[in-house]
Amino acid sequence: MSGFLHAPMAYAIPPSLSSQSVRRPMTMKLSCCRAFAAKNAAKLPIPPINPKDPFLSKLASVAASSPETILNRPVNPDTPPYLDLFDSPKLMATPAQVERSVSYNEHRPKSPPPDLPSLLLHGRIVYIGMPLVPAVTELIVAELMYLQWMDPKQPIYLYINSTGTTRDDGETVGMETEGFAIYDALMQLQNEVHTVAVGAAVGQACLLLSSRTKGHRFMMPHAKAMIQQPRVPSSGLMPANDVLIRAKEAITNRDTLVELLAKHTGNSVETVANVMRRPFYMDANRAKEFGVIDKILWRGQEKVMAEVAAPEEWDKNAGIKVMDGF
Repeated sequence: MSGFLHAPMAYAIPPSLSSQSVRRPMTMKLSCCRAFAAKNAAKLPIPPINPKDPFLSKLASVAASSPETILNRPVNPDTPPYLDLFDSPKLMATPAQVERSVSYNEHRPKSPPPDLPSLLLHGRIVYIGMPLVPAVTELIVAELMYLQWMDPKQPIYLYINSTGTTRDDGETVGMETEGFAIYDALMQLQNEVHTVAVGAAVGQACLLLSSRTKGHRFMMPHAKAMIQQPRVPSSGLMPANDVLIRAKEAITNRDTLVELLAKHTGNSVETVANVMRRPFYMDANRAKEFGVIDKILWRGQEKVMAEVAAPEEWDKNAGIKVMDGF
């Protein structure tokens, strides 16, 4: 039994399965693959390759190693060809690689302001674009105080497009004290205030236009200025004594407005009171003559207007004689 257990076990290999016959199928397989590769390579003419071009180098290496990857490709119009051969798009010049920290506008704020008035306030611009009602007065006075607190030396630019304490049709929408409140706030500022009329400056708005730094009161060429007497708000069913009290207050406000306009325009009180008997409209040139503004903001307009002759001069040069009474 022990001899049987220790006897070596022998396996007989048939003569038909020799070593040469075992390697023959593998040799035939490799020969077939090489023939297929050579046949496919003959179908793919490879142009001269720029060795510094990573895309063509990668494509040529794939075609040489696995030509079936290039030949048998699914057609997908939504995908650029051969892009899937790359592990990552680093070889492609994409806009995502551009540095995005470059600022193309140094004056652009880093974060957007909450609203447009805040953006104007950032440029030290205060814009009055509504009639002078309590909400507008509160905002304008607060902005003026804030700008002085931020920098008491830099100028403030006050743009005015307002009908004052009345509407276009003459109806009263606010008390005259609204305009006086903004005027007093302007007078208390340490900063220079440059006023600019755009559109209209009526009543109390005209006072604000003329009230600040001489030499820095401007008007757009097609803007209008107008001064008028204060109006008494609707009395309704008030008693006669109350109506009289309101009328006296309106007269007091008128006298105050006349004195302030005379002070800032350089005219006499009588002259201002006389033109204020009825609504007194002024275009840019007339407002400059009356002393409401100093300059007209239109490039080259002052030079052109200075060279224009007066109507009487035109008539004289044309040989037209103006008859009295016509």
